Amino acid sequence: MSVYGNHPGTRPRRLRTTPAMRRMVSEHRLHPAELILPAFVRDGISEPVPVSSMPGVVQHTRDTLRKAAAEAVEAGVGGIMLFGLPEEAEKDGTGSAGTDPDGILQRAIRDVRSEVGDDLVVMSDLCLDEFTDHGHCGVLDDRGRVDNDATLERYAEMARVQADAGVHTVGPSGMMDGQVRVVREALDGAGHQDVSILAYTAKYASAFFGPFREAVNSSLSGDRKTYQQDPANARESLRELALDLAEGADMVMVKPALPYLDVLRRVADTVDVPIGAYQVSGEYAMIEAAAANGWLERERVIEESLTGAKRAGASVILTYWATEVALRLSRGE
Repeated sequence: MSVYGNHPGTRPRRLRTTPAMRRMVSEHRLHPAELILPAFVRDGISEPVPVSSMPGVVQHTRDTLRKAAAEAVEAGVGGIMLFGLPEEAEKDGTGSAGTDPDGILQRAIRDVRSEVGDDLVVMSDLCLDEFTDHGHCGVLDDRGRVDNDATLERYAEMARVQADAGVHTVGPSGMMDGQVRVVREALDGAGHQDVSILAYTAKYASAFFGPFREAVNSSLSGDRKTYQQDPANARESLRELALDLAEGADMVMVKPALPYLDVLRRVADTVDVPIGAYQVSGEYAMIEAAAANGWLERERVIEESLTGAKRAGASVILTYWATEVALRLSRGE
C-alpha cells in the first residue's frame, strides 16, 4: 500500500510531471527586462581587451560599447550599468577624470544614449575608485583615510556631470554616509529631477569582488573594510536601508548576490521600492571556471543562480550574462 494511503491530495509530484506542467505552476520567472548588463569602457584602446579572470567579458572601446548596448536592446535587456576606465596617467588623488565632462564615463553615457535613446535604461557607476591613483572610493585625508564629507562633495559633482551627459539612473556605490541625500540634492539643484538613484544599500567588503579589480584596472592597495559592510552583519543592512530611503533612493541594491541572499530577503520583506541584486565578478568567474572544467552544467547553473536572487526578492539583477540569458529567455529556452 502507498504510504499516502487513500488521500489523493497529498502528491505534490503531480505538478512536476511534464515541462509544460512545471512551467505553468512556476512561482518565479526570469524576464529579460529585469536584467541589467554591467559594462566596462576603457579610454585609449582601439580593440576590446579581454578580462582574463572573467571569460567572455571585455573592457570595451567606445565603438564596441555602442554595439553591446544595441545587442542588449535587441535581446530585451532592461538596463546597462556603465563603468569608465581612464588612462593611468589621468588618475589622481581626487579622481578628477570622474568629474570631467569629457571624461571616459561621460563620453560613454553620451555614446550609449545616442545609440539606444530611451530603449535601454542607461545607468552609471557613481564612485571614484576607477579614477583615483590610490584606488579608494573617495578622497583621502592627511592620514590616508577616506574623508567622508570631502568625498560627498566629489559625488555631488559626479552626479551633475553624469546627468548632464544623459544618464537615466545613477548608482552611488562608495558606501559613504549621506551619499544618497547629497546626490539627490545635487541632481535636483541642477534641474535633473527625473534622474533616478539606485542606492548601493548593502555593499559588503567581499572577496567576491576580486575579478572586478582586474576589470577596472584597479589601483587599490589595502582594502575597503572601513566603509563597506562587514560580511558578518545583517541587521546593519536594514539601518543602511532606512537611511537610503529617507534620503531619497528610488531603488536599492544588495551586492554581492549569492552570499547575501538572506540580506536580500530581509530587504525585500521591508520595502516597497524596486530591489536590485548584483551578481558580482566572483560569482560569474567561479561558475565559468567550474563549467570550463566540466564540473557544472553552465546554462543550468547560470539560470539557477539568477532564479535564486529572484526568489529571494530581487526585482532586477545586474549580471554579466544579461544579454546571453535574455536571448535564451526570448527564445523560450
